[in-house]
Amino acid sequence: MEKLLSVDPGLLIWTMINFLIFLFLLLKFGFKPMMNALKAREDGIQNSIKSAEAATENAQKLLQEAQNKLNEASKEVLTIIQKGREQSNAIINEAKEEAEKLRQEKMENAVKEITLAQEAAFKQIKYEIAGLVVDATEKIINEKLEKEKDYELINKYIENLSKN
Repeated sequence: MEKLLSVDPGLLIWTMINFLIFLFLLLKFGFKPMMNALKAREDGIQNSIKSAEAATENAQKLLQEAQNKLNEASKEVLTIIQKGREQSNAIINEAKEEAEKLRQEKMENAVKEITLAQEAAFKQIKYEIAGLVVDATEKIINEKLEKEKDYELINKYIENLSKN
């Protein structure tokens, strides 16, 4: 155990010489390759950082473009919906106007038909009244009158009465 703790000067000198030779060889042949490897690794990391930043910028641009396109599409959809509403309202208004015109025409036709029927009924009533008057007159006078002359005469009187 004592040998372990004791320092031998010859061994110490040879250990130092070996260390210095190893250090010289390491500096001569190993330092440049290690520095080149470290430099290459540093350059690789820098390139990775730059490409990551470029990819991030590109992704931001793409995201912004997509957002812009989405906003434009949303505006277009709203515009299309608004135009559709306007067109549907226009069609509804047009249909209402057409229905109102049709209703008005039917009303006018009905009024015309009623007027024509009323006029025909009045003519029929006049004719029947004339016939009744002739028959009554014939019975009163007890003699036969000429029907055509009597009808004309009675129609004139009835027309005068209806004008009054």
